Amino acid sequence: MDQRLSITEWRPVTGSLPPTNAKDWDSEFDKYRSSPEFKRLNPHMTLSEFRSIYYMEWTHRLWGRFVGLSFVIPAVYFIARRKVSAPMALKIAGIGGLIGFQGVLGWWMVKSGLKDDLFAPGSHPRVSQYRLVAHLGTAFLCYSAMLWNGLSILRMHKLLGNLQSAENNLRRLRSPELRVFRRSVGALAVLVFITAMSGGLVAGLDAGLIYNEFPKMGLGWAPPKSELFSDFYSHTTDKSDVWWRNPLENPSLVQLDHRILATTTFTSVMALWAYSSFSPKLKKFLPVASRKGVHGVVGFAFLQVALGISTLIYLVPLPLASAHQAGSLALLSYVLILGSRTWLPNRRVSSLLARRFSAAGMASKKQAVLNLGIRTKMNTLKATPELVTAR
Repeated sequence: MDQRLSITEWRPVTGSLPPTNAKDWDSEFDKYRSSPEFKRLNPHMTLSEFRSIYYMEWTHRLWGRFVGLSFVIPAVYFIARRKVSAPMALKIAGIGGLIGFQGVLGWWMVKSGLKDDLFAPGSHPRVSQYRLVAHLGTAFLCYSAMLWNGLSILRMHKLLGNLQSAENNLRRLRSPELRVFRRSVGALAVLVFITAMSGGLVAGLDAGLIYNEFPKMGLGWAPPKSELFSDFYSHTTDKSDVWWRNPLENPSLVQLDHRILATTTFTSVMALWAYSSFSPKLKKFLPVASRKGVHGVVGFAFLQVALGISTLIYLVPLPLASAHQAGSLALLSYVLILGSRTWLPNRRVSSLLARRFSAAGMASKKQAVLNLGIRTKMNTLKATPELVTAR
């Protein structure tokens, strides 16, 4: 059996339950038999085999619904009860919108594999790699938004819990010596995301099933130029679209691009580690938590490289491929964690901290004046004991 496009309709509500009787199963199987996947890849599939792939896709869809509801229901409660600030309510609403949009994109992606007119006649039926990357990218963005907002809330509470430590930490983070490091962490997050999306193109085109060796590709470091920029992928008579279609539709060039991006990402991680470890000025101002964060990023980068090479040379087994995809998300997560320890708080948090610092400073000043007045009065009484006797 190949592919897993077993559910040929999108029913967000009624589709929550699988077929419950033989008649419903026959109906679903008849719909699948009209799809290109059945006709070209699985023409001998039985109803029992169909049930197994049906439950796999149904579980994925049901899990998506569960994730959406587990976010939306508490979000509506907290916003309605005014348990969150107005800016945070807007962020929560935005994340909820992304979750809904992700579901729509998921069906849009599946739909591309159910029609012959969306891929070349006679070719291997598969979902559009463009729609697959859109679906994957939205999932990454939604997850990153959740993680970043959670990290921001935890950081704000930590800063407000110890104003003295917060003031010292922010003073170090504002030093000009950290400006390049902060920007480098932001650029690294973007690079990790782009590399993960290029991996989505590799998966969508089954590009991992060719050139299953590393570091070379075949007999050289790269396939021949004629193979990388082939006119076969052009859709115009003048071949003017060759320069952009090949990087997105040619499996050989897509895999090479992913290798280059992955190598660049790993090199950037190691360069950031070297910069944080051997620059005297940076070591002086970089917080301890940020140094530990760099070490975590390095660890996940090594793990991701090992998973990527293993996935390639073992012909993309499903467990390794899934672990490799999860590794990209773990690496992005730790880069964002490093960013939360290195980047300056947003304007709202900064203004709130400034007010707290100001209030704490005024309280300390009043207390100091009060203490000084008490000490002065006591010294005066000690110097003139007759006043005490008189009283």
